[in-house]
Amino acid sequence: MSESHPSPGNSVDAQYLELLRRILDQGSVRGDRTGTGTRSLFGYQMRFDLAEGFPLLTTKKVHLKSIVHELLWFVRGDTHVRSLQEVGVSIWDEWATAEQTARFGRREGDLGPVYGHQWRNFGATKQADGSYARDGFDQLRWVMDEIARNPESRRLIVSGWNPQEAEQVALPPCHTLFQFYVQDGRVSCQLYQRSADVFLGVPFNIASYALLTQMVAHCAGYEPGEFVHSFGDVHLYSNHVEQAQIQLAREPRALPRLTLDTDERDLFALRYEHVRLEGYDPHPRIAAPVAV
Repeated sequence: MSESHPSPGNSVDAQYLELLRRILDQGSVRGDRTGTGTRSLFGYQMRFDLAEGFPLLTTKKVHLKSIVHELLWFVRGDTHVRSLQEVGVSIWDEWATAEQTARFGRREGDLGPVYGHQWRNFGATKQADGSYARDGFDQLRWVMDEIARNPESRRLIVSGWNPQEAEQVALPPCHTLFQFYVQDGRVSCQLYQRSADVFLGVPFNIASYALLTQMVAHCAGYEPGEFVHSFGDVHLYSNHVEQAQIQLAREPRALPRLTLDTDERDLFALRYEHVRLEGYDPHPRIAAPVAV
């Protein structure tokens, strides 16, 4: 059994709220592909020690169900929204409409070479019917094998960014590369995120990669270490400013504890019901529109 532990303090919300303040105070006004407009910083980093608790923001409620199902969807190598919709997760629906997928010659729901494809089938051959052969490189399985063979390796890297396929999807991977680091009985992970919607996306990304770190550590026989989140363009959409100010006025609460309640050590066999969250007492959700 692997778990993260709660602490009376909460450096996760503190760091996140500081990023929100800095974007509001110092961010550059920039246009974007959606036409919404943003305030943006370039180059920023946050660090979360997973021994302090699971980094799920408490200054607004974050929907863990969607995070867990999406991550397991990535890990399976799935790229069709059907399996997400079947469990009530709709976070990819805006990019899976018939109109969006038709731009790339695919049927409704087929997202093409997004995260799961890159993690589990990188560089695969595109076939005449638009599907991909299973002849690519399984980066995630290789990393798990390499941690077992050579935990001090500096090559424990998974890339979500394939320049040849970046224009074949409605939303090219935003979290582009992550690297694991094994030291003193703990597994840490650093993510480089090229583009980050700080209000809606970043809380999900923090929790998702913290969970992935905990899953990898559990399956490799280690404890979870740090999650390090490094950003390229981190931005607040202009129609999220009021919501950000509401969140900034809230006091952080104690972090919850997340447990992987299973003896299963195969990363690819972990399931939604293995994830247990305890002690999550957030402020209410703050609704905001998605920029598509």
